[in-house]
Amino acid sequence: MNHYTLEVCCGSVDDVLEAQRGGADRVELNACLMLGGLTPSIGALIAAKKLSKLPIMTMVRPRQAGFCYTDAEYATALADAEQLLAHGSDGLVFGFLDADGSLDVKRTRELARIAGDKTKVFHRAIDVCSDWKKLLGQLIDIGIDRVLTSGLAPDVFYGVDVIRQMMDFAQGAIQIMPGAGVNLKNVNKIVEATGCNQIHVARFRDVADTSTSNNRDIFFGGALYPPEDRYSVIDGDYIARVRSRL
Repeated sequence: MNHYTLEVCCGSVDDVLEAQRGGADRVELNACLMLGGLTPSIGALIAAKKLSKLPIMTMVRPRQAGFCYTDAEYATALADAEQLLAHGSDGLVFGFLDADGSLDVKRTRELARIAGDKTKVFHRAIDVCSDWKKLLGQLIDIGIDRVLTSGLAPDVFYGVDVIRQMMDFAQGAIQIMPGAGVNLKNVNKIVEATGCNQIHVARFRDVADTSTSNNRDIFFGGALYPPEDRYSVIDGDYIARVRSRL
């Protein structure tokens, strides 16, 4: 019987604990999932390592909106990467592109060097690159271990053909992990269509926090005005159902 590795995308330590309860094999720890995932705090990593037993991959992304960073942002990414590794991260998740959507080879190679023998993952920046075959070949040459991708589609369900092509192109030289839009209804179809042996999932439930209920006119978020009396946490029960489905 095949074992499929289930990775859960997490935005907090509570998410990590819920993912563990649901049977996840590995987590990717971020901050600000609403922005696509940014570098988590060192405190979050320390607490997650202390309270869970799961391998923890950590995002290295200094800001939202794209992957072509200023020198200051890149310096931040380097410092974050070093500190995350020093505090027990089991691997780094990152992605650097040039302005034209091609791979920033120099910066990618430098992050790979810093990560050393820890797992190195290139994230969904590949889904907006100018030439995925060229980029994937470069990642293989650099020694990247895994790539997270939706197959260049908004939802991975519609990108399975490209993911299958990626796997055929890679020939096992780099792991291909589908993610974005995976759910109970499509997880088996995605696995069957791509031939992958690992999958990246996120599913949240709302949790109440009534401490702001005294003044409903106050919002601490941006223009989206997210509700201040509840927040999201990984739904461990749903993760368990995905685990059982796999």
